Amino acid sequence: MKKQIIHEINSLPPLPSSVIELDDYKNADNIDIEKLMEIIKKDPLMVANILKVANSSMFGFRSKIETLSRAINLLGVKFTVSIAIGSAVQNTMKSNLLAYAVSNQDFIYTSSLATNIVNTWISAIDFDLKNELLLPAFLQEVGKFIISEVIQKEKRTEEFLQELNETKDISLCEEKYMGFTCGRITANVFKHWNLSHNIIFPIAYAEDLDSCPQSFKQKAQILHIIKILCDIRDPLSDKNIEKALKKVALFNLDVEQFLNSIDVIKEVIKQNS
Repeated sequence: MKKQIIHEINSLPPLPSSVIELDDYKNADNIDIEKLMEIIKKDPLMVANILKVANSSMFGFRSKIETLSRAINLLGVKFTVSIAIGSAVQNTMKSNLLAYAVSNQDFIYTSSLATNIVNTWISAIDFDLKNELLLPAFLQEVGKFIISEVIQKEKRTEEFLQELNETKDISLCEEKYMGFTCGRITANVFKHWNLSHNIIFPIAYAEDLDSCPQSFKQKAQILHIIKILCDIRDPLSDKNIEKALKKVALFNLDVEQFLNSIDVIKEVIKQNS
C-alpha cells in the first residue's frame, strides 16, 4: 500500500493560513493573548475544539468554559496553541478513523490527553522540554487518518479491525498493513507541509528509537511512552500504563514522578466523568 500512502500525502491540501500564523506566533514566543484570539477566531471549528477540550473530563474546571479568552487563561497559551494547530491539521486531513472503529472526536480527546500528559509530567522534568513537546504529542497520530483512508479504499476495514481486536497492538497492525509505522507516515505528512524538524524528527523516530539521532532521542522516547498511554482505542488503560511504566524505567526517567503525574490525570478524569 506504499504507493497509495504516497498518493494520499501528495493529494493533501495546503494547511490553512491560520496554522502558519499560529506557528509564527508560537516560534516568536508571543504572549499577546489578544493577538492569539484574533488568529484563532478566524476558524470557528478551531474555537469549538478548544472549548470542547477545555470542558472535557480531563481538566475538571469548576464551571463550564464558554469563551475563548477564559479557555486560554485556564489552559495556558502554549497548550491552547497546540490544540488549535492540532485541530486545524486534523480538519485539513478531510478523512475519518472508521478503520479503527473510533471517531474524530476520539482523536481530539486522546491527542489532548497526550498534550495534558506532557503538560503535567514533563513540566516537572524540564519546562522548556515540555513546551517543545506539546505540539508533537498532539500531532503524532495524525498519520492514522492516512492509514484509515487507504484501508477503506482498499476495502480491508473489516480485516484490519479483526487484526486489531486479536493482537491488541495498533502499531504492529499499522506497520503490517502499511509497510510503515504511523509515526513515519505522520512525519512525511509534515514534511509535505514543510513543518519544523523539531516536530518531524521526534515523531518519525518515536517507533524507531534505535535509529533516532542522539539530539532527538529523549523527545522520541517520551513520545513513545505517550503513544502507549494514549492508545486511541484504549487510552490510559491499566495494561497500557503498566507497559508505559516499563519504558519509563528502561529510559532512566523518574518512575515516581511519572506515576504521580498519571495518578493526578486519572483522578481528575474520574471525578469529572
